[in-house]
Amino acid sequence: MKMKFIIAFFLSAAITFFSCKKDQVSQSVFKVNLTDAPGDWDEVNIDLTGMEVKFDSDSTKWRTLQANAAVYNLLSLQNGIDTLIAQGSFPVNEVVKEIRLIVGANNTIKVNGQIFPLTIPSGEEAGLKIKVNKKLQATLETILIDFDAALSIKEETDGYKLKPVIKLK
Repeated sequence: MKMKFIIAFFLSAAITFFSCKKDQVSQSVFKVNLTDAPGDWDEVNIDLTGMEVKFDSDSTKWRTLQANAAVYNLLSLQNGIDTLIAQGSFPVNEVVKEIRLIVGANNTIKVNGQIFPLTIPSGEEAGLKIKVNKKLQATLETILIDFDAALSIKEETDGYKLKPVIKLK
């Protein structure tokens, strides 16, 4: 009788263990890094305050990533140098539809030693949206946002504007 109880206990424990394992969804750590192509300025400073991601499975909802909020000098991120700006864990097989960089008001450009405000049209209200369409397939997925400062910065009559030209790698 005691032996039947022990066998029943271990059988029940094994069934519980394997059924729980089957229900678990594998997670993928999604990382977003930032780099830049060269430009003709001393500095291009972007005030990153947050980052969000939108998935194909729920295209109406933005989900927040854990962002490394800071002012980033894009021109210090050249020649193979990049930095982690955000990450989050999501189920494998989700499709990242787009990401949104949320920027603050402390965006500047330094030209010939002088600092000027850098305006990002609708940046503070809507953020910088980037189409991605990447399926999370591995336990670690990384995308690299490559700003092209030379093509992104425009000097206009009312100051410098950032109209991002971005490549995803």
